[in-house]
Amino acid sequence: MNSFKEFLQFHKAHPVIDASISRSDYIAIDLSQANNDLKTFDISSSKAWEKYIVNYLKKHQKKVAFGGYLEKRGIYNRSDYFNNPNPETERNIHLGLDLWIKAGTNVLAAYNGEIHSFKDNTNFGDYGPTIILQHSIGNELFYTLYGHLSRESLIGLNVGDKIKKGQSIAQLGTAQVNGDYAPHLHFQIIKDLQGNNGDYPGVSSLLDLEFYSANTVNPELVLEIEI
Repeated sequence: MNSFKEFLQFHKAHPVIDASISRSDYIAIDLSQANNDLKTFDISSSKAWEKYIVNYLKKHQKKVAFGGYLEKRGIYNRSDYFNNPNPETERNIHLGLDLWIKAGTNVLAAYNGEIHSFKDNTNFGDYGPTIILQHSIGNELFYTLYGHLSRESLIGLNVGDKIKKGQSIAQLGTAQVNGDYAPHLHFQIIKDLQGNNGDYPGVSSLLDLEFYSANTVNPELVLEIEI
């Protein structure tokens, strides 16, 4: 195969949230700066975000809203952790796939692998509790990151624990623990983890986008939920 992207498209992933939910119950959502709906509520408020997501799903009679890979977003302006007045170095381009659904939803492993690392990333606007799995398929070594989990999800974990494809590894957290977001899973596929443990950038600046877009893959392709 000619590329990591093609390799992963061949080795399809298991759904990463509650496997009982059909793909027909997924709907794409645009959370970019181009979405004028986001001007109708306070995007600095996790409660307002949760209301928006719940109403969006109810309106379309769906259970999961998904999207966000390489999406430029305004929500990160609320956090000093991301905010930077320089348009080239401000981190506002999303590098993973967000799956918006209620807190407590089971999070499942995309592939067979093992626990690489885990951490509670407590900066405002960060991942909150996070698990990274390491996968080896053929000659390819890569990683999947699961962010915005519940704190309970990190209890009893051990680096090196073997994980089966489709195994429940965590539950989604509330805004109180997940970095102050409406409940959702940030799922990211990473080729080179660059020595990170329990964390990896999920938002890029324009300056670094070429590198990060080459070091990640759009999860919609491997989860087969693309539009």
